[in-house]
Amino acid sequence: MIIIGGGITGAGTARDCAMRGLRAVLLDAGDFAAGATGRNQGLLHSGARYAVGDPASARECARENEILCRIAPHCVERTGGLFITLPEDDEAGYGLGYRDRFVASCRDAGIEAEALDPAGALAVEPKVNPALIGAVKVPDGSVEPFRLCAANLLDAASRGVDIRFNTEFVDFVRSGDAVTGVKARDRFNGAVSVFYAPVVLNAAGIWCGAVARKAGIDINMCPSKGALLIFADRVNHMVINRCRPAGDGDILVPAGRVCIAGTTSTKVPEDQWTCPEVSREEVELLLSSSARLCPSLSSVGMLRAYAGVRPLVAVGDDATGRGVSRGMVCLDHAGRDGVDGLVTITGGKLMTYRLMAEKAADIACAKLGLDSRCRTADEPLPPFNLSDGGPSEIVCRCENVGSAEVRGAVKKLGIRTMSGLRRCTRIGMGLCQGSRCGSRTAGVLAGALGDSALAPALEKEGKRERSRGIGPLSPEAPKK
Repeated sequence: MIIIGGGITGAGTARDCAMRGLRAVLLDAGDFAAGATGRNQGLLHSGARYAVGDPASARECARENEILCRIAPHCVERTGGLFITLPEDDEAGYGLGYRDRFVASCRDAGIEAEALDPAGALAVEPKVNPALIGAVKVPDGSVEPFRLCAANLLDAASRGVDIRFNTEFVDFVRSGDAVTGVKARDRFNGAVSVFYAPVVLNAAGIWCGAVARKAGIDINMCPSKGALLIFADRVNHMVINRCRPAGDGDILVPAGRVCIAGTTSTKVPEDQWTCPEVSREEVELLLSSSARLCPSLSSVGMLRAYAGVRPLVAVGDDATGRGVSRGMVCLDHAGRDGVDGLVTITGGKLMTYRLMAEKAADIACAKLGLDSRCRTADEPLPPFNLSDGGPSEIVCRCENVGSAEVRGAVKKLGIRTMSGLRRCTRIGMGLCQGSRCGSRTAGVLAGALGDSALAPALEKEGKRERSRGIGPLSPEAPKK
C-alpha cells in the first residue's frame, strides 16, 4: 500500500501495516513530522479535557493513554494533572458545582478523577495559583511527539517500509473509478516517480482535503490553528488545566526542561497552514492566561512561540473550531464517493494515533483480503536509537546529541534538512535554540549527506527556521 503523510498517523499506520505483513511506501512532501505532529503541546491526554463536552473522545483518550504508557514508556512522562477552579470561574458559573459534574463525567468515561481542596492541590503542585478554590487530580502527563513519531518510523523501516521524505504527492493514478497509485515529485531534484498499489491511504493531516480533491472528493476540513508559548524553565511539575469548558490559554504542560502554555483555536486560510504565524496579541493572551495557572511564570524567560493547525473535520460551520469534535474520521471512499482503492484517515489527536492507525490498517487489510489482527496495542515500540554505531562527537551540547545520531538520521530515516534533523534528534531545541551548534550541525549533516558544499545552505536554512516564533517575543519596535 501507499501512505501519504509522514506525521504520527502515517508513521503509526506504516508500522501497523508492516507488522501485519503488508509492503508499504510512505511519502511526505516535507520533513519529518513537519505538520501538526511537530507543532502540538505534547499533552498525554487522560481524556479528562473532553469528559463533559465530548465523552466519546474522552473514552478513546483514556484507553490510549494506558496503552501508550505501556508500549512507549521511553516517549512519555506520567506527571499527573490538575484541573483547577479559580474565583472568576465561580463567577462565570463554573465553580465547584461544575467541578462535581466534571468529576462525574470523568468517572463515567473510565478516567480516574479525585476532587481536591486548595491545600491538597498545593501539596501535589506547589506552583499552582494559590487563589484556587478547588481542583481535580487526573492521570494527565506529557509525551515527546518527535520521539514517538520517529520511534514508529524506525520500527516501520526495520520491517521493510520504504520511507521517502521531501517527496511531494502530485496526483493519483486512476483506472476507471479506482485509484491504483500515485505520482510524486522529489522536492530537491524535481524527479517524478510513479508508485502503484491496490490501496492508497491519505494520512496527510490538514492537507487531507487537498489530497482528496485530486480524486474529485470533498472533505470538509476545519483548519483550527493553535498558538503555543515555550517558557525557558520547567516551573510546574504537573499538567495544569482550567476546570471549565475548553477555551484559549487554559493549559500548561511540563515538557523536559521547559513548560508549554497553550492554546488558542482560530480558523486560518490554506496558504498559512504550512508555516502558521503567531501574533503579538496571541503571545500576550497566553502570557496573561498562563500566569493565572501558575503566577511564578511571570518571572520566567521565554524561548519561542509557535503554532500548529489541527486536522479536524467540521460538520456545518464553526467559527473557532472549539465546537468541532477531536474524534477521528476514517473514510473508505469506495462506499462514500465511488472511488475504490482510496482511504482517508484524519481528525483525532496525537493521543489516539495508534487507534487511528489500527482503523486504517483494518480497512486496508479487508480490501486486500488479508486476515491479520492488529498487534500494536501489545507489542512495545523498540528502544529509541538513531545512532549509526560509528564514532561520535558531541554536536549539540544542550540536548546531548552526537554526530553518530546525525549520520543515523540520514541513513535510517532519509533526513536531508536541518528542520528534519532538529525534529528527530532535538538538535537546536535547547536553551541556545541552535545559536551555538547551528554551524557545526550543518557541517556534520552535509558530511553525512556526502557533500560538504551543502553546509552553507544548510546553515542558512537552520537559521531561517529557528528565527520563526521569536519575533512576537521581542520588544515592540518604537513607533515613528
